[in-house]
Amino acid sequence: MRKYEISELDSGERVITERVTSVRSVALGYWIGAGARDEKEERSGVSHFLEHLLFKGSSSYSAQEIAEIFDGLGGELNAATSREHTVVYARVPDAHLETAIDVMTDMVFAPTFAELDAEREVVLEEIAMYEDTPQELVHDLFSEAVFGNHPLGRPVIGTRDVIGSVSRRALAGYHRSMYVGGNIVLAAAGNLDHNAFVHLVERAQRRPGDAPAKGVRVRRPLVTAPPPGLRFQRKDTEQYHVCVGAPGIARSDRRRFAASLLDSILGGTASSRLFQEIREKRGMAYAVYSFTSQYTDTGYVGFYVGTREENLAECLDIAAHEIADIAAGNLRPNELARAKENMKGRSVLATESTSNRMSRLGKSLITDTELLSLERLIAEIDAVQEDEIAELASVFLQPEQLSAAGIGPDADRFSGAVERVNPGLVRAAAA
Repeated sequence: MRKYEISELDSGERVITERVTSVRSVALGYWIGAGARDEKEERSGVSHFLEHLLFKGSSSYSAQEIAEIFDGLGGELNAATSREHTVVYARVPDAHLETAIDVMTDMVFAPTFAELDAEREVVLEEIAMYEDTPQELVHDLFSEAVFGNHPLGRPVIGTRDVIGSVSRRALAGYHRSMYVGGNIVLAAAGNLDHNAFVHLVERAQRRPGDAPAKGVRVRRPLVTAPPPGLRFQRKDTEQYHVCVGAPGIARSDRRRFAASLLDSILGGTASSRLFQEIREKRGMAYAVYSFTSQYTDTGYVGFYVGTREENLAECLDIAAHEIADIAAGNLRPNELARAKENMKGRSVLATESTSNRMSRLGKSLITDTELLSLERLIAEIDAVQEDEIAELASVFLQPEQLSAAGIGPDADRFSGAVERVNPGLVRAAAA
């Protein structure tokens, strides 16, 4: 039995809710299909900058009033931008739902772009802070190594040049083109009634001069990923921060369950191979993990390690060995079973959070991904076989397909270590 309800408003926005009667709160979020991959290169970072500006005042509320209202509700209000979407989300006591909808709707649809230059400085400081955090920055270098000049290879946060110069007119134009009709989903989970919620949303959106409804936007797909890339940024850091990986699978690919289990086995948990072999047994890193990300038409899979110079080559040797071992089908006793129970357990625990429930609804609808019941999700996880894990590792993590990105004091040391995992990558980059 389906536990959620969906409606489409005359304006084109889709509304999806899930009722949870055991709580006294509602988590809600406006999901907009506008992210870094939707930007032109000369406007890189405008989605993230616009997300900031939504909080700086709307047609009915100043920035100070927005902050005071949500503080007065005892609620939470925040936002985030990714490569494929922006979300403005909140969690409030159910008695204050109407107020939250009214304020958030005005923020999303009628920003005034007030305090533009002051917020420009805030984002520039955020970029500076990010660039001083190599363990985060290296992931953007890795995306560039994997996707090259495609928009998926650009940083979500933007660049100093763009943020320092983009005009109010350009931001307003981007807002008009992206924050429309079928490109917006409003999701909610908690103690609410769907029809009453839809009525509140329709009333909040009723304003003169509304744009006509528009359908769902369709992105141009990434047909083929570019050849493996190598990126390095020299910084006087104590450690080398390194990501190695390759293009992966799309969000709707049936193999996504196997990909998540491969991630868990390789480096996604405390009992995973990379964590045990590199950190626990040898003490060669504090942070080491694998990761996976899936987009509409592609994705990536890889691992990160932060380690001192004397350990770098051996860490990559160990990672290459473990990947090859998994690809050869050499799963250890109970390794897959433990990964399955971990994934199922985390899925069950996530249902106890209204914020997680809301995010699942909103993200699925804005990305056109099938919404699976918990029972179906568990069945899909249980159905994955050992040979599927091995096949994914052998197909996506072949040495010659691996890209690499690093931050550290010496490019030659980094290149020498990378040769352990993909000998041809350094030669190709130097050619």
